[in-house]
Amino acid sequence: MTDEATDQLIDHFVSVVRPVLPLVSVWAHGSLAGGDYQPGRSDLDLIAVLDRPCTALEEQRLGEVHESLGSAIPLASKLHCSYPIATELDDPARSHLTWAHEELMHRAVTPVTRRELHDFGLVLYGQPPSALLPPVTDAQVADFIISDMAGFWRPSLDHPERWSRDIWVDLGLLTLARAMVTLRDGKLITKAEALDVLTEMGAPREVVDDIRQRRYGNHSRATDQWTARRADLTLTFLGPAIEQITTLPSSKDGKHRPASDNPTPTRGHRPPATSDGPVHCVERSV
Repeated sequence: MTDEATDQLIDHFVSVVRPVLPLVSVWAHGSLAGGDYQPGRSDLDLIAVLDRPCTALEEQRLGEVHESLGSAIPLASKLHCSYPIATELDDPARSHLTWAHEELMHRAVTPVTRRELHDFGLVLYGQPPSALLPPVTDAQVADFIISDMAGFWRPSLDHPERWSRDIWVDLGLLTLARAMVTLRDGKLITKAEALDVLTEMGAPREVVDDIRQRRYGNHSRATDQWTARRADLTLTFLGPAIEQITTLPSSKDGKHRPASDNPTPTRGHRPPATSDGPVHCVERSV
């Protein structure tokens, strides 16, 4: 559910990008398309399909368009958009020009994003995903999720200083719950639904309540004491839970069956403290 300010931003975005790029379609995915959008809190996750690659001048103008939007409309800082070429959508591993975290970069349109687009993507301009985007199999989605858990989230546990930040706690726990359901049932769930799944999985209730309050309620600034305790609770739960997901057996129907939906955390689990350095962008949507 969007509000008037979000609708106006999206309409304005499409209108200013169309003269700059060879635009074919614009789609929304994530919370905006899935019905869990929270104005001013959720990211605006978009895909703008192009007819051909951008020229250097077009890429420069695109960056200027995004910068101008961000300067004029505060909500535009939440707008992330990938710009794949229509003829290059066949490979989920291919990286595409993307505006995210207020800069241009390159990243892939992942199997999970592709599944979202096919299941409930919103068409904001042009042709629908079914006309341009090859479908992804359950196996491709499952392989991506397990690889993401093993290659990104599990190593992140070795940097406990990151987990004092809201974004790491929120995305780490919500991604875990959504991954578990997708692997087990083959379906995608919203962040609101993921909070209920976390409770069923045995996640620390006070941490789950903290996420829920910051996303859906009136949040007050947390104390240093609480953020330290929250980080410890989160890491203690996530370690064995991620380990369980990355070792799930596959059944004949291609779905992965957890031995239990309630992983028992190992008490006292805490990754060793390490130097963090600059934290790279977390390419997941809030």
